[in-house]
Amino acid sequence: MSGVRRVQSGSPWEEAYGFSRAVAAGDRVVVGGTTSFKGDVLYGEGDPYEQARVAMANALEAIAEFGLGADAVIRTRMFLTHARDADAVGRAHQEVFGAARPVTTLAVVSGFVDPRILVEVELEAFRGAGA
Repeated sequence: MSGVRRVQSGSPWEEAYGFSRAVAAGDRVVVGGTTSFKGDVLYGEGDPYEQARVAMANALEAIAEFGLGADAVIRTRMFLTHARDADAVGRAHQEVFGAARPVTTLAVVSGFVDPRILVEVELEAFRGAGA
């Protein structure tokens, strides 16, 4: 498909499950579920704030491949395994995206592929028509 560019992060799940970390199509860049894993290491084990912060940084690294930063983010989705972690994850979101103020969804889910994961983040960015 012309006009579509894909970015891989090196996650073992990308190859095993056949997906990309981020895809740019036209003026949109979307980043799929991103956790606080870097390689085989889970950062912030047991700490929802730290996991959210690292997951958001990982997602921003993906859109940086397209020359974008937090100010280009128009939508975030945060998935948590525990409602009690909402404030900690929200605080991390405020620190990272407070100035951009994207549309946001926060949902509690039953779990993730690795039970140590407490937070997963998705985002969408706008890079402007003709970018």
